[in-house]
Amino acid sequence: MSGEKHLEGRQDGEDSGRPLALVTGAGRTAGIAASVVVDLARDGWDVAFTYWTPYDARMQWGTEPEAPEELRKQVEALGARTYAIEADLSDPAVPARLFDGVERELGNVTALVLCHCESVDSGLLDTTVESFDLHFAVNARATWLLIREYGLRFRGRHGSGRIVSLTSDHTAGNLPYGASKGAMDRITLAATRELAHLGVTCNAINPGPTDTGWMTEEQKTDTARFTPLGRLGVPQDCANLVTFLCSAEGGWINGQLLRSNGGLGM
Repeated sequence: MSGEKHLEGRQDGEDSGRPLALVTGAGRTAGIAASVVVDLARDGWDVAFTYWTPYDARMQWGTEPEAPEELRKQVEALGARTYAIEADLSDPAVPARLFDGVERELGNVTALVLCHCESVDSGLLDTTVESFDLHFAVNARATWLLIREYGLRFRGRHGSGRIVSLTSDHTAGNLPYGASKGAMDRITLAATRELAHLGVTCNAINPGPTDTGWMTEEQKTDTARFTPLGRLGVPQDCANLVTFLCSAEGGWINGQLLRSNGGLGM
């Protein structure tokens, strides 16, 4: 389960004149990552993205085999180049190979947007060692390795680089996910200082509960009731913020853990 499957998009020579973003975790059209991919393409980016079908197959929503091709079509319709890669980010060798493939097909990565995750509900008493280790391999270790590859290979103009990761504050009943996402935060925010010499901004976003198909009707009702704006978060809400952070206008926001959740919990 360590290989990568590639879905090549339209190639227009060596340089399209558009900056290039790499987005992880875009396996479903209803997900946040898919909205990020399309929104960045709309805002003038070429976009490479990853997905991992075996993860979706284990979840209640199941697989969406047509999703990568559908995303490719949407991105190309916006005038952007794209490159989709099925990649097992629990394999520590994959991040380097992923960057090799993206650079070969599209060029150097300017923005790295980390939307991938391993997420299985379990608590202190029923989490297995194997599940705990897999969560940290995907959510924390892969984040570190992807950011490391990005930092080693960055060739963009000083001040143009962007790293954005999606996090969560879940803990109780969601122990391995919440703990590993907490580690993801720290790794992302550490890059604020460690990649400062490259002029790269680094931010983490906590989008809160977002309606991507995993909520029961009861969860939807309760979440909307406890959110001051009276509605659920949708993937486009988070994509709007990611695209802004990746823009020139978002370049002064740096080293932040941003809550984009409609005021939930206030």
